[in-house]
Amino acid sequence: MKRDHACDKTVFIDGEAGTTGLQIRERLAVVEGLNVKSIEHSDRKDPVARKQMMASVDLVVLCLPDDAAREAVSLADELGERAPKIIDASSAHRTSEGWVYGFCEMSSGQDQKIANAQRVSNPGCYPTGAIALLRPLVEAGIIEGEYPVCVNAVSGYSGGGRGMILDFEAGNVEPFSVYGLSLAHKHLPELFKYSGLKRRPIFVPSVGNFKQGMLVSVPLHLDTLSGSPTHADLESVLMKHFETSDLIKVVPDLEVQNTGGRLSPCALNGTDKMELFVFGNGKFGQAVLVARLDNLGKGAAGAAVQNIKLMLDLN
Repeated sequence: MKRDHACDKTVFIDGEAGTTGLQIRERLAVVEGLNVKSIEHSDRKDPVARKQMMASVDLVVLCLPDDAAREAVSLADELGERAPKIIDASSAHRTSEGWVYGFCEMSSGQDQKIANAQRVSNPGCYPTGAIALLRPLVEAGIIEGEYPVCVNAVSGYSGGGRGMILDFEAGNVEPFSVYGLSLAHKHLPELFKYSGLKRRPIFVPSVGNFKQGMLVSVPLHLDTLSGSPTHADLESVLMKHFETSDLIKVVPDLEVQNTGGRLSPCALNGTDKMELFVFGNGKFGQAVLVARLDNLGKGAAGAAVQNIKLMLDLN
């Protein structure tokens, strides 16, 4: 266990017993210059004890349901100048004014915005993949803002919270299901806002009978895109955008061909990495963009740790 040095930066994970909280704490255990503080189990719902803890640390990570996260932010607000920096891992503040979106590779300068921020909203797992695929192509003018985009995705059941995890592990649910068919999934607002699109995309999520891992895909008709690009053109734009990233890799065409036309959602499990693929068929003028990531890694805890390091200048 790392020693508690007086000069260490301090973090409190509010909701550390949940899936994301546990993953974040595990990753932070090996970060030098950081001390993670915990509240007594009996005090974890006591607003006075939580507020005292908040006042004693440099940064708080909220791993709570949306309403509870809003309440926690209200507690921090009461501290005034003694309020810590906050990373919210819920979806409560992802499009809120005054919060910086915590996807540091999203666009040029986003990492610096996070580093300078007092409040950062950690991205959702599905939007992380979708925005990585779409934003560079929108910024390059290949996908126009009004383009009608459809995003399809499948995730492991760990992304659904405690109830879904218990149901799957007890064998009480079907092996695969599509959901969010009201077309109003809670991740849509951030996907829409930060992809750069001007027309609301259609988002079709699904869950499979595997614990973690994720594939996010976007099908495209190449002749409907600006300049009628080839799939190699799309790959080139993505490669340039992420060329300096240590965690996001665009898989080149030769390696794409070696997949045999099949991708497992679980290949990056246990890592904080993301892979982007461009599958194309020139004969039919079609392409499919795919992002692969661990929904608990780059899609949750991994992104939170990136943001913690940036906000506390630990890189």
